[in-house]
Amino acid sequence: MQKNIGSADKIIRIVLGAALIAFALFGPATGYNWVGWIGVVPLVTAFVGMCPLYALLGVKTNG
Repeated sequence: MQKNIGSADKIIRIVLGAALIAFALFGPATGYNWVGWIGVVPLVTAFVGMCPLYALLGVKTNG
């Protein structure tokens, strides 16, 4: 498993993931709060440093 996520990409993923999870926890009760839990995916990929979709597509943002 080779790392393929750069530092700018990590920051974006952490901010986006945290915002989605915050929506799930504290957003209005619309019935769609479960969508916010998708934010776990960008957080995990940011902390692991590897995105499986990037690997399939041959994309590397870490230089």
